[in-house]
Amino acid sequence: MTMQMLRTMLAAGALALLTVLSGCASRPVPADYAQEQPALDLRSYFNGPLTAHGVFIDRSGRVVKRFTVKMVGTWQGDTGVLEEDFVFSDGSIDRRVWTLKDMGNGRWSGTAADVVGQASGEAAGNALNWRYTLKLPVDGRVYEVQFDDWMFLVDERVMLNRAVMSKFGIRLGEVLLSFRRP
Repeated sequence: MTMQMLRTMLAAGALALLTVLSGCASRPVPADYAQEQPALDLRSYFNGPLTAHGVFIDRSGRVVKRFTVKMVGTWQGDTGVLEEDFVFSDGSIDRRVWTLKDMGNGRWSGTAADVVGQASGEAAGNALNWRYTLKLPVDGRVYEVQFDDWMFLVDERVMLNRAVMSKFGIRLGEVLLSFRRP
């Protein structure tokens, strides 16, 4: 191997590494949306009844399940309870009850019976990034799956949600949701 070939290979390797690192560095953060309006106030948006419609998309891009969610949120001070009742396209049902806590400065925490530990969130402008590990039952087994949710308030009635699901850093699929207040 000539010295020129070695230099070319090293330059190509360095360029590939920089490309990978810059891809990692460009991940959005809630502060990117700090100036976006309308501003998302979780206590206001998740107060009272809501309905959501969603789909689960597997990693190949195929919609494998559709669902609706009827929700009711109530608040006492900085703590809220969000009751979610799911009806899936295969006829199955599920229920999740979140307890949400405003930690101040746009930071949120949450718990639910099927969430491992505590969910954490950060809100700015019209956006919320919500991360948690969910116990997900599949074919008689329960898997712990990581969720990385991004919610964006479109207007006072509609919010869109994209949640990427992964296990061991491998993307399993995503959930797309549209929330609507009456």
